[in-house]
Amino acid sequence: MLELTSAIILLASSIYSAPNIAIAQDLQNNNTDDAKVLTVNRPVTLEAHVKEYFNNEPILADIAFCESTYRQLDSNGKILRGVVNKDDVGLMQINEFYHKDTAKKLGLDLRTVDGNLGYAKYLYEKEGTKPWKSSAKCWTSLSKANGADKELAINR
Repeated sequence: MLELTSAIILLASSIYSAPNIAIAQDLQNNNTDDAKVLTVNRPVTLEAHVKEYFNNEPILADIAFCESTYRQLDSNGKILRGVVNKDDVGLMQINEFYHKDTAKKLGLDLRTVDGNLGYAKYLYEKEGTKPWKSSAKCWTSLSKANGADKELAINR
């Protein structure tokens, strides 16, 4: 039964591209109680990751949409760069010229998803939404459409 279950899990994972499949402890102990056989972690979109990461600062998720449409990489798999300013990188379009050294001191790499998001959170705590004022029309509209009153955050 264990071999059959494992084969089914592997087949399903190859079809649905589930990155993490963990067999529950009961199954590993050969207790094949059908109610608790396995746990499947489904793939997470970058959009979902951003929204979860900024759960306490949802305006930053709106900014991420406006700045990059939730993309860290371009269609060629290279770091997403700004159209107006090529020093702007990644999901949050953090400007490397101004922020690369500080990010490095904080142990953050602006070219990785979590480094880019982490630095955006740091920047937001220091300066509010000011660093993203050029896209404010977009994210204030999103904010209002999502029913959130973010005027205080916008004016920080």
